[in-house]
Amino acid sequence: MQGERETTRQQIATHIRNSPSPPGVLATEFAIPSSEVLSHVEHLARSLQSTDEQLLAAPPECRECGFSEFDDIINRPSRCPNCKSESIDEPVFMID
Repeated sequence: MQGERETTRQQIATHIRNSPSPPGVLATEFAIPSSEVLSHVEHLARSLQSTDEQLLAAPPECRECGFSEFDDIINRPSRCPNCKSESIDEPVFMID
């Protein structure tokens, strides 16, 4: 396979194996929209189910009140359901 380039999804997987990262960092690193990063991450999670690796995600967290019990930890919510703040940290992804 020499000379063949990795797909964007493979590059993201390699990156988060080595360095846990939020979607914004991955979007910048690979010059793609955050929504595309999230799509790749969701697909990676499904792909890894048949391997000995797994996708881990630190959930988004509200900077105001610390709430982190969001229903969907892959997507960044727009507001905190607890205090209604819009100051939310992105989730952080890694493969272990």
